[in-house]
Amino acid sequence: MQWETVIGLEVHVQLATRSKIFSGASTAFGAEPNTQACAVDLGLPGVLPVLNEQAVAMAVQFGLAVHAEIPEVSVFDRKNYFYPDLPKGYQTSQMYHPIVGPGEVEITLDDNTTKRIRIHHAHLEEDAGKSLHEDFHGMTGIDLNRAGTPLLEIVSEPDMRNAKEAAAYLKAIHSIVTYLGISDGNMAEGSMRCDVNVSVRPKGQEAFGTRAEIKNVNSFRFVERAIAFEVERQIELIEDGGKVVQETRLFDPERDETRSMRTKEEANDYRYFPCPDLLPVVLDQAYLDHLRSQLPELPADKRARFQTSLGLSAYDAHVLSASREMAEFFEEVHRVCGDAKQAANWVQGELSGALNRDNLTIQNSPVSAHQLGELISRVLDDTINGKAAKQVFQALWNGQGSSADEIIEAKGLKQVTDTGAIESMIDQVIAESPAQVAQYRDSEPEKRGKMIGYFVGQVMKASRGTANPQQVNGLLKEKLDALL
Repeated sequence: MQWETVIGLEVHVQLATRSKIFSGASTAFGAEPNTQACAVDLGLPGVLPVLNEQAVAMAVQFGLAVHAEIPEVSVFDRKNYFYPDLPKGYQTSQMYHPIVGPGEVEITLDDNTTKRIRIHHAHLEEDAGKSLHEDFHGMTGIDLNRAGTPLLEIVSEPDMRNAKEAAAYLKAIHSIVTYLGISDGNMAEGSMRCDVNVSVRPKGQEAFGTRAEIKNVNSFRFVERAIAFEVERQIELIEDGGKVVQETRLFDPERDETRSMRTKEEANDYRYFPCPDLLPVVLDQAYLDHLRSQLPELPADKRARFQTSLGLSAYDAHVLSASREMAEFFEEVHRVCGDAKQAANWVQGELSGALNRDNLTIQNSPVSAHQLGELISRVLDDTINGKAAKQVFQALWNGQGSSADEIIEAKGLKQVTDTGAIESMIDQVIAESPAQVAQYRDSEPEKRGKMIGYFVGQVMKASRGTANPQQVNGLLKEKLDALL
C-alpha cells in the first residue's frame, strides 16, 4: 500500500520584549535561576496581570506579514493543568478568540518550486518555567525565570506532506519573525521551538489518520529526523495490524527516535474559560494601519526585488534573503562593488565556505561586507586576478590587513597587465619549451586548445600568479600560431 504523510506544525516563538507578557519582570536570557520571577509570574494571591502592549504589537505585525485576518477583538483564556514549572496552576492563553486569524506562508523547496502553507491562527500566551534534571541526584530543579515570557504560538493547517516541506515552512517562519525583529529566533536558547503533528493515511484517502504530536523540537534538522522516524513507525504499526494512538511524544536526537510521553489531551481536559483578570483586546483600524506602516521589507518581497532589480537567479535570491543578516551583508557588498552577481558569488562561495569551516555566523564574520566589496572591486577593475583575490580574502580573514588594497600592496599581488611585460615572459617560456612547442605545432587543430594550458601555467608561474590570465591566453595563442 502507498502511504501519504500529513504534517502540521505549532511553532512557539518567544517575543523579543524586554519584560514579560503580564508583568514587569525581565526576559533576559541566562540569568541565575529564579532571579527573574515576580509575584505576578508566580500567581500569588492578590496580584493582577497587566498586558504588555509591545507583545500585542509584535503579534499583530506577524499577522500582517503573513496576510492574516486580524480580528477586532481577541480574548485571553485560562488553560488549567498541573505542571511543576507552572506555579499558578493555569496558563494564560487564547483559545476561542486569538489575536491573529487565518493567513498563509509561501515556502521554497529544494527544486525552487513554491508552495503555500495555510496558517490556521496565531495566539498569544505566557511560557511556563523550566524543569532542570541535571546535577540534582534524582530530583528535579525548577527555574521560573522563563515563566511569563511572551509567546506567539503559530498553528498551521495540516498542509505539509513530507519532512522537507515541514523544515522549509519552519525556516520561512523563522525568516519572517527575525526580519520583523519580533524574535531573535535562537532555537538553541528556546526562542523558537515547535510541536510537530504527524499522521499517515492511504494515498487517495480523504480522511486524516490518527496523529501523534512530537513536543518541543528545537532545530530544523531535528524536525526532519523526528518526522522521518515517526512516519516509519506509524506505517509499520498499521501494516502489522496495530493502531496509532493519539498521544504526545518526545524526540530523542541521540537515539534518533520518538518516545511516548502521555496520551494526548483534548481541549475540554484543560477546562478553558475567559480570564477574569484581563479585559478583551480591541484593535481599531488606525492601530493596524500604524503597525503596517512600520513593517520592513519582508523575505518574499526581498527575493522578488533581488531577481527583478538585481538580475539574480531564483536560487541566489532565495539563499541571500533567507536571513535578514545575510541579506543586509549581501546588499552592503553589492553597494560597494556594484556587481550583484559577483557579490552573490563571493557571499555564497568564499565567505559562506569560510563561515561554515570555522563554525561562525555571518554576524561574526572576520571579513566585513565593506572589505569584501572592496576586494571584489579590485577583481572587477583588473587590479588582481581571481587566484590572487582568494589570497587576499584569506589574509583579511586571518586579520593580516585592514583592507584589500593594503594586502595587495604588501604581498605584491597587483596584476601585470602591461602587454610588453607579458610578451617578454611568453617569449621566455616558448624559448625554454621546444618539445612542447613542437608537440603543439604537430597536433590536430582541435587539440591545441587544451595543450595551450601548459604554456599558460608556465607564464603564470613566471609572473608569480600576477599576470592577467585573459591577456596571457590571447597573446600565447597568437605567438604559438605564428610558429605553425
